[in-house]
Amino acid sequence: MADQLSPNEKLDLITRNLQEVLGEEKLKQVLQERELKVYWGTATTGKPHVAYFVPMSKIADFLKAGCEVTILFADLHAYLDNMKAPWELLELRVKYYEQVIKAMLESLGVPLEKLKFVKGTDYQLSREYTLDVYRLSSMVTEHDAKKAGAEVVKQVEHPLLSGLLYPGLQALDEEYLKVDAQFGGVDQRKIFTLAEKYLPSLGYAKRAHLMNPMVPGLTGAKMSSSEEESKIDLLDSKEDVKKKLKKAFCEPGNIQNNGVLSFVKYVLFPLRGDFCVKRDPKWGGDKVYSVFEEVEKDFAEESIHPGDLKASVEVALNQLLDPIRKKFQSPELRKLTNSAYPDPSKTKGAGKGAKAGGGGGGGEDDELAPSRLDIRVGKVISVEKHPDADSLYLEKIDVGEAEPRTVVSGLVAYISQEDLQDRDVLVLCNLKPQKMRGIESQAMLLCASIEGEPRRVEPLDPPEGSSPGERVFVEGYETGKPDDRLNPKKKVWEKLQVDLKISDECVAQWKDKQLMTKLGQITCKTLKGGNIS
Repeated sequence: MADQLSPNEKLDLITRNLQEVLGEEKLKQVLQERELKVYWGTATTGKPHVAYFVPMSKIADFLKAGCEVTILFADLHAYLDNMKAPWELLELRVKYYEQVIKAMLESLGVPLEKLKFVKGTDYQLSREYTLDVYRLSSMVTEHDAKKAGAEVVKQVEHPLLSGLLYPGLQALDEEYLKVDAQFGGVDQRKIFTLAEKYLPSLGYAKRAHLMNPMVPGLTGAKMSSSEEESKIDLLDSKEDVKKKLKKAFCEPGNIQNNGVLSFVKYVLFPLRGDFCVKRDPKWGGDKVYSVFEEVEKDFAEESIHPGDLKASVEVALNQLLDPIRKKFQSPELRKLTNSAYPDPSKTKGAGKGAKAGGGGGGGEDDELAPSRLDIRVGKVISVEKHPDADSLYLEKIDVGEAEPRTVVSGLVAYISQEDLQDRDVLVLCNLKPQKMRGIESQAMLLCASIEGEPRRVEPLDPPEGSSPGERVFVEGYETGKPDDRLNPKKKVWEKLQVDLKISDECVAQWKDKQLMTKLGQITCKTLKGGNIS
């Protein structure tokens, strides 16, 4: 196929569905002369899950465009990132990653002979590479190194020096793998710009950078915050996939942070070119879509029911997972899986560690304090229908800043414009802004809801006499400082949101502690026992 494509057609295939490209002119120049050399790296830490199909789908695009693709198993990076992978397990996890990623690519129909697999420690411990690490560390400031890794390296109060080295090593990989471009998520952007800034200082060429958007997981805000329930593992049974998809966040008409829709866009359409929504004949029967935008439009207008969308994705996902499950039924790969990821409850000292960490001791969950959420009282200044979506409102909300914020909410089916106009509401202000049908939403209007037929939704109410901009806090967490912006990759909001509920007295709570302002409790009108989102 690649032989029949022009350089411009190859570029279109290489860059489709990407959020950003740095150095596009360099790509054009290379493609006029020869095939592009690109690499994607993955730190061998936790088990790969279904979200890995997103970069795998893009790697399939690169291969169709004739690119020479290298996949780097970054074992040394896994250790440097706050020792996410213990040193004694590095070799086993590299073997696991290699087997599972090869199985994923095979399930996508990608010929493995066109790929090169490299382990980081095969060259990162060489004399030349080590000297370049020292040369680079004499140029990069502590501020630049910390900033570059802010969205990738685990952030802790007292960072280790190893985490500061991480971005520089990733920059050097571009030279030592002899590539023209590096591919990664947009969360890697600061590492990519660090590479562009400092590699020329070492006498090396500046590379191009290809960035995927940060795609929300299939299992979003409605899932448990525990590790196993927050993702769909590549080896999960069909029953587990059904159970986890059933709990996935997929609100009717809501296309924001919808991981189920995102999977259709970034995996299924690039691989298949179409998508079939399966439904009962009495609701119109099956419908095949040839472009994703039509799926998104129908879902936003509630022509596609979330249950039908989930069931259709479940069928397609199991078709991708079946060859992987089959491959990992072999005794050798079962043993490898158990050795690379031993059961924590069976490791030495697990019980002691669990008890010691019971109340407050520095684990990842201790960082999930509700004070990280910037929830404020807001006043709705104006509300109108979204010009391109019948189910969405476009609101201007005063949150105590110089200018009101633009907020897009899927509330048309539940609340009239008259009820929203001039209403005091609660607004989550530190989510990353998201475009909803072409308009950027700069915050989230918080509501109580109860699922069922019909679904019922009510905005949360601040105490009478509240003013725009007043801080909302959880009792016992009054002094914590909210994040400037919640990192979508860390899913802080999703993990905290599962414990936000409405009490039997219609009071908003987080883990049975009340949400409050200085004037009193946050409430809703009638939805006892409801969720908050």
